[in-house]
Amino acid sequence: MLGPSVSAEHDVNGTERPVKLRAGAHSLTRGRVLLVPLAALLLFSAASAQTRFTYSSGQVVSPAYEGWRYNEDGSVTMLFGYMNANWLQEFDVPIGPDNNIEPGGPDQGQPTHFYPRRNPFLFTIRAPKDLGTKELIWTLTTNGKTEHAYASLKNDYMIDNQVISTEVGGDFGSLRDELRTNIPPVLKVEGDARRSVKVGEQVTLAVFAKDPDNIPARRGGRGASTASQPNPATPATLANLLYRPPSSIVPASGPGLRLSWIVYRGNAAVVTFSPDQMKTWTDTRTYANSPWSPPYEIPEPPADNTWVVRATFREPGTYVLRAVASDGALFTYENVTVTVR
Repeated sequence: MLGPSVSAEHDVNGTERPVKLRAGAHSLTRGRVLLVPLAALLLFSAASAQTRFTYSSGQVVSPAYEGWRYNEDGSVTMLFGYMNANWLQEFDVPIGPDNNIEPGGPDQGQPTHFYPRRNPFLFTIRAPKDLGTKELIWTLTTNGKTEHAYASLKNDYMIDNQVISTEVGGDFGSLRDELRTNIPPVLKVEGDARRSVKVGEQVTLAVFAKDPDNIPARRGGRGASTASQPNPATPATLANLLYRPPSSIVPASGPGLRLSWIVYRGNAAVVTFSPDQMKTWTDTRTYANSPWSPPYEIPEPPADNTWVVRATFREPGTYVLRAVASDGALFTYENVTVTVR
């Protein structure tokens, strides 16, 4: 007759202890018992693999090289943005060891204020003629960790208007060939590019912006309730639109000309815009005053295509404010530097 076999297992403290297994049916029973925790472990592992955590603060900002493109004169423009892994924490990183682009820097027009989440195609650099196979390196340190973006002219990084639109979810994520010929908005800030005010005083910012080709054309969709939609979504259908799972990896943005001011350099926490400005970073939460936020209500442009905004500063310093015009697919920028006494 077969005698008992001896195996070993570990208790909750990790200590090995012997376990006697009887031959026959009981050993099979033990095998069945082991199947339950094994199945549970596999299920837990699969669920863990699908878990994605988001953070309010404590994470870092990663600089991003978006790609390069030819200009009409044959020169090359390189495009950059960044990803702030936090939903709430913003950063001010002055130009220097913690925020530099080399060779040729450290200051090559990059931001020093970093809003939450993804901020794509935020600034450009005219590629040096002698860049060749070398790289521009953007170094950025936040929350004690240093990240780099390596920018080169490799063919894999060449982009066009349609690629830019696709990356930002423009035109509700459309891949229409028409977007290849899209012309970015025309943008002109009225008045001086450098202003001076006292703390608490308002500076008036007037901007003319226009979409020269109306591509992509303004229209309603995916929950928008605009004049182009005679039957706005009912509360029940709107709820379905707001809470249904995402249908694409890249957040979608509705078409239509819009303009916003952001703090490009300086402490944004002490700057107030009136009226409040639509976000230029991809805030995908519902009703978040963002083009990527359902129900995608893009305001109609002013009748004369001139946006008038007033900015107030609560602390002295030098601030760079950036006007951002977008047709929902491409962007145009212009800066105003304000010295606050």
